[in-house]
Amino acid sequence: MAKATTVKRTGAEILIDALLGHGVERAFGVPGESYLAALDALYGARNRIAFTICRQEGGAAYMAEAWGKLTGRPGICFVTRGPGATNAAIGVHAAMQDSTPMILMVGQVARDQADREAFQEIDYTRMFAPLAKWVAQIEDAARIPEYVSRAFHTALSGRPGPVVLALPEDMLRDSATAIDVAMATPVRPSPARGQMTALRTLLEKAQRPLMIVGGGGWTAQASVDIQAYAKANNLPTGAAFRRQDCFDNHDPRYVGHIGIGINPALGKRLLDADLIIAVGPRLGEITTVGYTLLQPPVPAQTLVHVHPDPNELNSVFRADLAIAAGPAEFAALARSTKRVDHAAWDDWAGAARADYLKHGEPVQMSGELQLAEIVAWMNEVLPDDAIVTNGAGNYSIWLHRFFRWRHFGTQAAPTLGSMGYGVPAAVAAKLAAPERTVVSFNGDGCFLMNGQELATAVQYGANAIFLVVNNGMYGTIRMHQERTYPGRVFGTELVNPDFAALARAYGANGEVVTRTAEFKPAFERALAADRPSLIELRIEPEAITPTTTLTALRRQAEAG
Repeated sequence: MAKATTVKRTGAEILIDALLGHGVERAFGVPGESYLAALDALYGARNRIAFTICRQEGGAAYMAEAWGKLTGRPGICFVTRGPGATNAAIGVHAAMQDSTPMILMVGQVARDQADREAFQEIDYTRMFAPLAKWVAQIEDAARIPEYVSRAFHTALSGRPGPVVLALPEDMLRDSATAIDVAMATPVRPSPARGQMTALRTLLEKAQRPLMIVGGGGWTAQASVDIQAYAKANNLPTGAAFRRQDCFDNHDPRYVGHIGIGINPALGKRLLDADLIIAVGPRLGEITTVGYTLLQPPVPAQTLVHVHPDPNELNSVFRADLAIAAGPAEFAALARSTKRVDHAAWDDWAGAARADYLKHGEPVQMSGELQLAEIVAWMNEVLPDDAIVTNGAGNYSIWLHRFFRWRHFGTQAAPTLGSMGYGVPAAVAAKLAAPERTVVSFNGDGCFLMNGQELATAVQYGANAIFLVVNNGMYGTIRMHQERTYPGRVFGTELVNPDFAALARAYGANGEVVTRTAEFKPAFERALAADRPSLIELRIEPEAITPTTTLTALRRQAEAG
């Protein structure tokens, strides 16, 4: 869609044309005077790019991150300078740690006011340097297509991640001629043929292999391909923290979630494995349970590490075989390799699956509302393509343990572990796939960090179902508090609103559930509703995890 170089456009028009050329269909943001020209250009393209007006930049950035996670194309977010950019920083941090393609556009002070601490001025190249893959400020409107092309390629290539572009307000108003650039085609490395042969040799020698899938850059086809590879070789496969949709949880090879709340039997099996094939994950602190399941710098297990960023390989763990490749590129080749005789570990794989199924059976917790039973019921009634989102907090342990994902692109959760993600992620998910069921899990503290985006859901008809697990405290921190300083409760208590009434005030449906039996009819009403719905689940504070209570934690800590 190249335009003639003799036709002058404003920088803002060049920018929006560049986004159109890269296939952008929706952007999220909060308006600001620093990018009014871009808003005007978006008005001119309003029939081609939908602009979702959000209520706070943190929510907007989370929506863009979730959009990138679910679609595989960079989520676009516009925010104003200073306060807008600092609010949006959490979404950039999430995109970096979650390996999600995202581009944040930040309005900036005029160029002739720079370096004077002008109103809301920040040097974004310094501020975002440790948070993003690339940060730049565009000084020349004629170079906008160049910068935008690089931003898309950087966000998508290798290990996906966020890019930040600062846009001086006077640059957006400048007129210039510019040549538009074709849509970005991501560059990701593929395994060498010799590396696949070396992998097969290691697998042939194994007695207790285990595969871990995770990280960014997955596609639906990659998920199918890696499952075919696992099936051919009967490889027990676990999913890294909050990457459970990379592998069908109903597949007999799937053995569980490797992260917070890991099945102890699976943790022991990882320690006992003689070969670990990690496809995609960085193998960070959470997935390795504080670097204990694999110990740096040289794990006890033979390690094959597949990751799209060669700088990540061997940075923490010395791999026996390091393969610089995207998960999709690796999975396609792995699927086509000759199968290995797996008789040596068939019993091992079967036992790992049995451990997973046993761990996934609902367990009783304190109180009349049983979260495990609710999640198990949702497993039965939700469509296979339903999208489930969540933020951070102990409530998510029930989801990770008892819910079963079947298809890629159905989980949006922050491996960053940040609160406030579940609501905006659900809004983005419903806008990306309006025909699909979207369910958002939130704690009471988590919900109120971005609960204002319920207004956005109502405004745009993003009819997701928002569950709020209310125990009247910051549960995760209270858990750690009781373990470390038993009985010295401080800074973790919450006095909450009536969440159902709050939802109704926003224009959504709102209900309160206090008993397990009340949940099914409430959820069915939410499914049938013509607007967003919120169901508040009131649980006892004692029910801190599926397997213990606050009192038990305190007594254990006091006993030393």
